[in-house]
Amino acid sequence: MTSTDTPRDLAVADAHAHLFSHGFYRALLAMRPGSAPPSAGDVDTAVRALGLEAPPADPVELARRWIALLDEHGVERSVMIASVPPDWPSVAAAVRAFPDRFAGYAIANPHAANGTAEIERALDEGGLRGVCLFPAMHRFHVHDHPARRVIEAARKRSALVFCHFGLLSVPIRDRLGVPNDFDGTFALPTDLHGVAADYPDVTFQIPHFGGGYLRELLLLGAQRPNVVVDTSSSNSWMRLSTHALDLDLVIARTLDVFGPERILWGSDSSVLPRGWRRDLFDLQAAAFRRAGCDDTAMRAIFGGNLRRVLRIAPS
Repeated sequence: MTSTDTPRDLAVADAHAHLFSHGFYRALLAMRPGSAPPSAGDVDTAVRALGLEAPPADPVELARRWIALLDEHGVERSVMIASVPPDWPSVAAAVRAFPDRFAGYAIANPHAANGTAEIERALDEGGLRGVCLFPAMHRFHVHDHPARRVIEAARKRSALVFCHFGLLSVPIRDRLGVPNDFDGTFALPTDLHGVAADYPDVTFQIPHFGGGYLRELLLLGAQRPNVVVDTSSSNSWMRLSTHALDLDLVIARTLDVFGPERILWGSDSSVLPRGWRRDLFDLQAAAFRRAGCDDTAMRAIFGGNLRRVLRIAPS
């Protein structure tokens, strides 16, 4: 990785990216009102109609495509999220094929009849390292019993728990005509206070600086040392703030509370052919430098912290 804002020996590990696999697109297309189960050809046609690159049906081939993109930018490894609950086998296949380049997270729907059992399979059989909870998408509170069952399954397997709070926008769903009936009632970071206290040996990762609830995230982080924040995406939620915010101020406040040891850099990369978000890397690397981060802090934020929380041995 070459950048005037990063140490020359920086080994970048991306804490937040999405494997938009063939199975992912097939699952989304099946959610469209009145849709019949899509064929492989339907998936390719729908994705290409959006001006995007249709992923190969084999997730290992898709993983190879991503490795070429990571190599192009000097990225050592990346978390890949299975972006709908049934698609964790695609991520598991990528992880099995390239364990030195990918770590995988599965999405859990605690309300699904087999939600906890599927997460146990993803962690036990699939070798995934994290569980993602999307309360606004699946309409649950993280402190309620269904979510706690999932968290307990993660705890028993030393898996990280990723909790998406705040503004939830999934543009690819809009573009494919899939309803986005998310409920922000369930999206408050304050819901995690008691849960994080009850599970002190679980690391909870909150993306996008809390997605619009920066104050609530900072209050949570000040009291719960097992909560980490990831910096992923363009963080467009800042435009919804009632007072002026920019990336420099968000990063400065987050560093004050979390310190450089509890911040994970993430890109939120997803679609092809755009691929890995070098633009966001450069933007945030410069901002962390302006906030006073030295080389040690930069190495932690842009890779070292992720390796620590996922117990990944140095390459």
